[in-house]
Amino acid sequence: MHQPRRTPMFAVIRACQVFSILAVCLTATLTHAAGLRAIDIAAASDGPEIHGMVWYPCAEQPTEIPIGGGFTLTGVKDCPLMGGHLPLVVASHGRGGSLLSNRDTAEALADHGFVVAAINHPGDTARDRSRSGDLSVFVERPADIKRLIDFMVGPSPFAADIDRDRIGFFGFSRGGYTGLVLLGADPDWAGAASDYCQPIRRLFCQEILDKRTPSQPLTHDPRIKAAVLADPLAIFFSPASFAPIKTPVQLWASSRGGDGVLPSHVAFVDANLPAAHDYRVVPNSGHFAFFLCPPALVQGQSELCVDAPGFDRTAFHAEFNAEVLAFFRTWLVPTAK
Repeated sequence: MHQPRRTPMFAVIRACQVFSILAVCLTATLTHAAGLRAIDIAAASDGPEIHGMVWYPCAEQPTEIPIGGGFTLTGVKDCPLMGGHLPLVVASHGRGGSLLSNRDTAEALADHGFVVAAINHPGDTARDRSRSGDLSVFVERPADIKRLIDFMVGPSPFAADIDRDRIGFFGFSRGGYTGLVLLGADPDWAGAASDYCQPIRRLFCQEILDKRTPSQPLTHDPRIKAAVLADPLAIFFSPASFAPIKTPVQLWASSRGGDGVLPSHVAFVDANLPAAHDYRVVPNSGHFAFFLCPPALVQGQSELCVDAPGFDRTAFHAEFNAEVLAFFRTWLVPTAK
């Protein structure tokens, strides 16, 4: 089990606080299949074309859908959406990841009445890492998510059934960084230059040291009312960066870290978030424990899929998804409070 530390905001409660009880509660609620639909956000003056996918409530019987790359989704392709005035959760993947990185979490939320929209961040995906090392990616990621929200509540076929006052965010790793910026945190480029980038010479560090940092403000989005951040990359922030954040946050940390994210980095976020929040450290876990590996990835990039002895990633995800669902139900579903 994880080791939760709940602040007073989260003492409100939920009928299911222990996972074994929570699992029973969730299976007792009305559940549905996940409908699946691909989306494309057209290129515009504010950014390039963005490809995405939406998971949403569906009344039909789910099936397994192979989609290439070794991934199989469970749901119903292009199923008619069931329900109205639904909460929306938008999702941001980690470095070199994809919109499928947290597909099981998206399915779990959609099965319980949420619309979930995830995108591939241009230039920083599994198929296109052309700008993964550039500082521009960190500037554009929050703007990508704003464009996704604009699309989902605007020209998308889901817009009429989305409650614009109930929008949440899910982000892993660089996706967690993206969420912090969207919630109001501004990077401290000068601080990163004097601290993180002194011993490390990544491309974006050289840009920071050369003072080739953005002069314009990064994108914040007050429409986001609750956020789940899993092992967020926090190297660009100072304590003062987090002062504007007032949004409820569920913050997760791996105990071992990885891919440039150290446990101390996430603890730094926990220590400096001004609003009460829900902080959980997952014992014996590495950074990549927050997504499930398909068989092809286990064979091709085993370093992303191997856990410490005794850590059961599949069992953890059953708990993780239940807790993420409970958090979003608390803050985005009025009857769940």
